[in-house]
Amino acid sequence: MATPRTSKPTRDRSHDDSMAEVFQADPAYAAAMLNSILEDGDQSELLIALRQMTKAFGGVPVVAEKAQLNQTQLYRTLSEEGNPALSTLASILKTMNLRLAVEPIKHKRAKLAA
Repeated sequence: MATPRTSKPTRDRSHDDSMAEVFQADPAYAAAMLNSILEDGDQSELLIALRQMTKAFGGVPVVAEKAQLNQTQLYRTLSEEGNPALSTLASILKTMNLRLAVEPIKHKRAKLAA
């Protein structure tokens, strides 16, 4: 009886690597996703997305240099416990050709009874 051949396990790419490729290919999607996260107000999701985007734009060393930040500062800023200052967030986004913007909240109007 022949023994079954075992193939080498394929190495799955991490979700972060996959998202980094998506952000590189479609910057408009990256901006839309960040806007959606900001609208929801979930800081942990924002930091995850920024970590993925940092990878897409060359990694922490490259983004830190372009944003004129210390690499350690950027690692801490993007960590799970990170709480980026507005100026730091603006600098990071600028390296990705993005910016923060303010817009009015769109409220749904209740239908008036006729």
